[in-house]
Amino acid sequence: MIDQGKMKRQEVKMLNRKLLELSGVLNVDSFDSEEFLLETECGFLAIKGQNLHIKNLNLEQGLVAIEGLVNQLTYLDANSHEKAKGFLGKLFK
Repeated sequence: MIDQGKMKRQEVKMLNRKLLELSGVLNVDSFDSEEFLLETECGFLAIKGQNLHIKNLNLEQGLVAIEGLVNQLTYLDANSHEKAKGFLGKLFK
């Protein structure tokens, strides 16, 4: 049997690329209007877009809502050979 209390869980809900709601968020590492870096239950998640801003943040419940035009969601792997620009590149050097 699988212990439900130890399973990693994350939900991603997006509405028309304008509103992104996430659960399972542990920390907001950095953000600006074009890029967010979140630490989640399932790894680091980079969100890229335009005019991004936090609509709602509750780290006690692990919930984040981001508004703006979402262009890309990428889970980052420390073993990935793909180079990320800006602070993401520095994170995984």
